[in-house]
Amino acid sequence: MQLTEKILALKTPCYLYNLPLLRKTLQNVKEESGRYPAFHAHYAIKANANPVLLKVIREYGLGADCVSGNEVKRAVECGFPRDSIVYAGVGKSDEEILTALKEDIFCFNCESLPEIRVINGLAAQCSKKARIALRINPNVDAHTHHYITTGIEENKFGIYLCDLDQVLAELTALEHIELTGLHFHIGSQITDMGVFRSLCLKVNEIQQHLNHKGLRLPHINFGGGLGIDYNNPHAEPIADFASYFNTFARHFEPACPNQQVHFELGRSVVAHCGDLISRVLYVKEGKNKKFVILDAGMNDLLRPALYQAFHKIENISSRLPEEKYDVVGPICESSDCFGKEVSLRQTNRGDIIVIHSAGAYGETMASQYNLRNLPGSYFEGE
Repeated sequence: MQLTEKILALKTPCYLYNLPLLRKTLQNVKEESGRYPAFHAHYAIKANANPVLLKVIREYGLGADCVSGNEVKRAVECGFPRDSIVYAGVGKSDEEILTALKEDIFCFNCESLPEIRVINGLAAQCSKKARIALRINPNVDAHTHHYITTGIEENKFGIYLCDLDQVLAELTALEHIELTGLHFHIGSQITDMGVFRSLCLKVNEIQQHLNHKGLRLPHINFGGGLGIDYNNPHAEPIADFASYFNTFARHFEPACPNQQVHFELGRSVVAHCGDLISRVLYVKEGKNKKFVILDAGMNDLLRPALYQAFHKIENISSRLPEEKYDVVGPICESSDCFGKEVSLRQTNRGDIIVIHSAGAYGETMASQYNLRNLPGSYFEGE
């Protein structure tokens, strides 16, 4: 990123979004998924719910994957067709379920029998039939950070395989439930396509089991999870969608010729399209290291504090030789650190620091901790 008068004029901290890169990314998603007529791509709104971005994403024909009632409302407000909206989440409230029922969304992804019973009762009150997919926990390890691994046994997500037959048996008595599919999501930031191959093989086994019971469902939802290259955002600005979709095309065996295959892409769509822009408040000399103290904190980008996640950090103001710094924020927490021993060009008060690949789980996870103001959002290429 080049230092420009526009960037110098920004009120920091702030998020700066590259709309041309977003459009290029979405075109790639559209082309690569379009090679397979049964494939349908949704965007996971939890990655970034900024309305400007959502309206661009909608233009490329993606559906919406939501995990709260307010995300369902946001998807509708931003023009996503209701029949392309799926609603997942392990703890849907009655109010949220009613919101989705009234909007007549495509599908609820359900994670437990108690949840399905509640949806059935609320659908009866509305004189509706709720379309659902069962989120199955396939016990496939995503081999990522344990906070973003969701498909192994004994976590809060999904229905265990050993309980599947019991759930299917009870569904027959629920008059306001229509089972239309299965849903899987095993984790995030997955770059090893072998993990997705393992998921396909497990799903093939599950579908064979259902086939023996005479059950062939209209759709399968494989969730998301495709990772990005946080180390080289300039060299690899677009995720490997070709390999991702091709893996499922090669290894997944549909239960019937017209079975739809759905995906819920989030991070891989928007992460590289957004950066966190910050100014240096102070450079502090320690005994054995130097600290660059920014006006951006963990409340503006939580991933490093929450997951010990890496983001490439760059000083775009300086042309001096590089030095190593710990890059930290102003929050009264020791975990408010964006990176240790980061190589930056020699840094001084007032320099502009860019924390790259903050388009996913930056703005959407921001808080006003310490009563700090929420960062603003700016857009390049509007």
